[in-house]
Amino acid sequence: MINVCLSPDNNYCKHAGVVIASILSNANSSDELHFYILDSGLSDENKDNILKLKTLGNCEISFVKVDESKFDIYKDISTHSYLSIAAYYRLRLAELLPDIDRIIYLDCDTIVNTSLNELFNIDFEDNYAAGVLDVRVKHKKKWKNTSYVNSGVLVINLAKIRQDNIENAYFEYTKNNPDVIKTGDQDIINFVLKDKIKILPDEWNVQVSHFNSRTSYTRNPKIVHFIGCQKPWIFGANTFFKNLYFENLEKTPWKISEDETFKWKFLNPLYSGFNFIKHRPLFFIRPKFWKAFYYTFIKK
Repeated sequence: MINVCLSPDNNYCKHAGVVIASILSNANSSDELHFYILDSGLSDENKDNILKLKTLGNCEISFVKVDESKFDIYKDISTHSYLSIAAYYRLRLAELLPDIDRIIYLDCDTIVNTSLNELFNIDFEDNYAAGVLDVRVKHKKKWKNTSYVNSGVLVINLAKIRQDNIENAYFEYTKNNPDVIKTGDQDIINFVLKDKIKILPDEWNVQVSHFNSRTSYTRNPKIVHFIGCQKPWIFGANTFFKNLYFENLEKTPWKISEDETFKWKFLNPLYSGFNFIKHRPLFFIRPKFWKAFYYTFIKK
């Protein structure tokens, strides 16, 4: 059984549904999937729509009740405006899922393009988790040569987390270092686990914000992660690979209505191109643009 966890609030259930649709659409015939949806008050309508996704493939879907009051300590952390309290639920997965020893955790702004069997069955060795290096390690000088991972795609060794009481360590670190934490749960996970996170190949979490800015220029990312505030569901966003989001959206109960087709399928790409040029008018003289162009359209 391949265990997968997502943690949407009511605003993100639609996007969680797209993630699930992408997983089921790319699963092997032998894959057995169990989705665990962390629930601190999801509407019945949203839960019903998520359950409808079972028609797309061989899977089970369980809603795991979360007591949000247990996460009060994380509410005062100053971080990205788009990060909700639901992002911190992954810090207590070992407690929330006491009978599960390993799980893949995915943010709701990801798209899966392959079977998750290989990822789920990685050898943890002596690590608490496995993940891909964060975009900052790739692009910012002060982060070079660090093992700081992106928390949007993680394989978590719940058995070892439980055994070593790491979830209490998360709590204590947050209590003692509230001013140090700048990127929410991601900082907490990295600073507490330190060198006990296995580094995975970039293709398992290709972090994308626009055409130039990607952690890997592979044409065949196994998982795409739409980082930052330029999400594909925002009209006019110039996020690269956003076509994958809309392709999978069409398989869900939230698919675009006929009345919205012209806006999203025709106007949206035009506005996206306009915004790219507006914010990067000299894009054609940037080496990074031509590097992205070469690896995207020329190199085989």
